Formats: sequence, C-alpha cells, structure tokens
Amino acid sequence: MSHRAIRGISAISVLHEIQAAVLSDEADLSTILLKLRFLASRLGSEPLEDWVKYETSGYPPEVDVPEYRIVGVTYRGTWSGPFGRMIQDAPIPPHLIEQFAGESWTSYKVRESIAGVEQLAKSETLGINASNLILLLQGNLYPGWACNSVSGRISPVAMKEIKQAVRSRVLELTIELEKQVPEAAAVTLTKPIPQEAASEAAVTQIFNQTILGNVTHITATDGAQITLSITAGDIGSMRTALIKAGLPEEAAKEFTEIVAAEPPKAIDNPLGSKALAWIKKNGPKAASGAWKIGSEVLTDVLTEAAMKFAGLKP
Repeated sequence: MSHRAIRGISAISVLHEIQAAVLSDEADLSTILLKLRFLASRLGSEPLEDWVKYETSGYPPEVDVPEYRIVGVTYRGTWSGPFGRMIQDAPIPPHLIEQFAGESWTSYKVRESIAGVEQLAKSETLGINASNLILLLQGNLYPGWACNSVSGRISPVAMKEIKQAVRSRVLELTIELEKQVPEAAAVTLTKPIPQEAASEAAVTQIFNQTILGNVTHITATDGAQITLSITAGDIGSMRTALIKAGLPEEAAKEFTEIVAAEPPKAIDNPLGSKALAWIKKNGPKAASGAWKIGSEVLTDVLTEAAMKFAGLKP
C-alpha cells in the first residue's frame, strides 16, 4: 500500500467509520466495537472504554451487566407421583419459580462476549443448567410428588435483541457525540484531540444516557461511584438500586414505599415530609458506619432516586 493510501485511510474520521459500519449489513459488531474502543481512548472516557471491553471480551462475574443483557428464562419439569403416575414436560409458571427459588432464576444475565452472543443467536434452542431447581422445587409445586427433572430455556430471539440493542446504542452514541462534542468527529487514526475535563465529562454523560439508559452516577467524597438505575414508577428497580447503593434491604424497602406513597411533584422540592423525616431518623445509622452507604451522600442518593422514580429525571 502506498504512503498516499495510508494517509487517505488515516484521514477518515473514526466516528464516521463507526457510523458507516453500523449502517452496513456486512460489518460485524466485534469490529465496530474495536473502533469504538479506539475512539473512547482518544476521547478519554474510561466508562465507555470499559463498556466496549466487556462487550468484546465478556462480562466477568463481579461486573453488573446492562439491563439489555438480562433475558427471561422459561422452565419445564417432570414429576412422578403415587401409583406410577407422571407429569411430563409440564411448564412451570415464572411466579412459582420466583416464589420458591428467587427472581434470579427467571432473569438470566448474559455475560458472553458480543461474538458469543452472535453465535448463540444462530442456535435453534438455548438451555441453562437448572439441576439445582430440582431441590428448590421439591415438594412445593405438587405436594407428594417427586420432582425428577427441570429444564430451563432461553429464546434465541433474546440474543438477537441483545445484538440489536448494542448496534442501536452505538449509533445513538456516535450521533450524540457528533452533536454535543464536535471535536469527536475530528479524531482519526493519526490525529487525536486534546483531552479536556469538560469534554471527558460530556462524553461520559452521553455514554450514561445512550448506552446505560436511565442510569445516574453519584460520586462520594472518597471518590467512590454510586450508580442508580431506576425506571420511573418501578418500585422493584428503585428498591434494588438503593440496596446496591448501600442501604440495608429493609431500609430500602421502607424508603421506596414512602416515595411511592408521596411521589415528588417538582425537581426543586423532590422529597415529601415523610421522606425527609425518614432521612432525619435514619441518617445517624449511615454516619455510624452501620450502613454501607456514607452519610455524606445518603441524602443525595435518596433525592436522586426519588426524582428518577417520579420521572422528574431521566
């Protein structure tokens, strides 16, 4: 290849290369994500780099997967009863699975790399190891009957939806970068842009909005990041987010119920009297170290959570 050709390739905007690849039916996601990781490194956004790394290499057990990688699982089971009677390959309602085994069994976290997801999407059937469910369901669904086997299945369509979710988020991300951080479109293989704190913050904010969706990050005084992922009006997502933020389960449940009963009506007055009284009563527990969340961010976290629950913040 001539030097002129090399210069021509390096002069092409990496962001525009990504957009063209996303809109092409032939380009694979792994290649697109590698280009996006290069762009992220040039823009100085570690959260974006980490997301691309996990998508291309897989999510380790200690890292939470994005919401679009959590898919439903259906179960069927076989039981044997008195006098040789059998119930074979019968569907098990998800509600009963959650009641006797927990919600984690009906929501599977797909940790495979995007290349692995693409391969799984080509399968006709996808199964998971559900052998432990036999013990958890034994004697609960059909009293007096023995649970012999349980099988869990995931629809291959769910894998295709993950692919589409990643593809659409990459396109939306690059569109927003082009609008809000114009210098991002000037990055080429040989031409970086000067990294400024304002630009890095803008890129990370765009990443949070377009890739993670309804996610808010709060920084504690020690630099620790607290992430809130809450869907408006969803009590379960708020309770889960508060538990992850460091509140005990019972405390998260109490505060969620209070906010659900008196939801915020305006951003400048997000907490009702009962919520404020609850914070005043329980603040010392956080200050004493009894809770995993620090007192210096407790009010900020609870305020943000209440506003996101009420739909006052994205």
